Amino acid sequence: MALHRLTAITMGVPNVAETIAYYTDFGLTPHAEGWLSSVDGGRQLRVRPAPTRRLLEIGIGAEHPDDIAAIAHRLRAEGAPVEADGTGLRTVEPVTGTRVVVRVAEAVTQAQEPATPYNGPGRIERGTGRAPGLSRATAVRPRKLGHVVLGSTDYAATIRFFTELIGFKTSDRIKDHGAFLRCSTDHHNVLVLNAPVAFLHHSSWQVEDIDEVGRGAASMLTEHPERHVWGLGRHHAGSNFFWYLKDPAGNFSEYYSDMDCIVDDQLWTPETLEGARGLFNWGPPPPPSFLAPDDLAEIMTGAHQPD
Repeated sequence: MALHRLTAITMGVPNVAETIAYYTDFGLTPHAEGWLSSVDGGRQLRVRPAPTRRLLEIGIGAEHPDDIAAIAHRLRAEGAPVEADGTGLRTVEPVTGTRVVVRVAEAVTQAQEPATPYNGPGRIERGTGRAPGLSRATAVRPRKLGHVVLGSTDYAATIRFFTELIGFKTSDRIKDHGAFLRCSTDHHNVLVLNAPVAFLHHSSWQVEDIDEVGRGAASMLTEHPERHVWGLGRHHAGSNFFWYLKDPAGNFSEYYSDMDCIVDDQLWTPETLEGARGLFNWGPPPPPSFLAPDDLAEIMTGAHQPD
């Protein structure tokens, strides 16, 4: 496809230093000017000051300058603002006010790790010994930014913007509530949700396997149990294992592994999900604050203060 990945996101928060410290604990590497990097994706998160927490900018990688020109043509035909320079463009999603930057970018190269062996009925893959995940001593480091979830007061219009104008594809839908959209072979890179105010719901970061999901969350919670939000579980849409935590500004962050990949569009049929199936296949039920974060009213009035 013409688009092939998320490059980076910029989140605005009232408490920049505290939020950067949180994502450093989460496993990202801090750099100057509010940037943090993943292992394979490079600088993929920027934290900037803002009166209320929100998604300020989302970056998307395209394969060729012709792809940029085609997107710019579609945007201008809609009367949308466009700043283009041949290898990239900037525009604004009109409902949420999120800046969208599309640039020609190289694909993320990920070294193929040896498959983690798991024992099961009739198969003894690990031989004699304890599970390899038990002996891991290094800190969990996210490999790349996987997706971002954005609340919109007109989710149908925001979905149309990303699909018809930018070029995302729809992987699955949540009935009357949102859609999982992809700009890569990952099941989703953007999830747009119906919400009473535009806000950043969560960012999601890939780790190697379920052991790293659990190890990462356990490390984050050892001295800060208040960070826990929801997990461990497995989603239905995307099929990934998940564990959600909350940063000091109120944004959720997710460790995930084993995401569905759509390498052949002809072999994938989008589903319209209802009820709990739209959220998870197994695991504990989500807390009410995951579905409707506690600070939405404050964000709506612009009076949000961090805890």
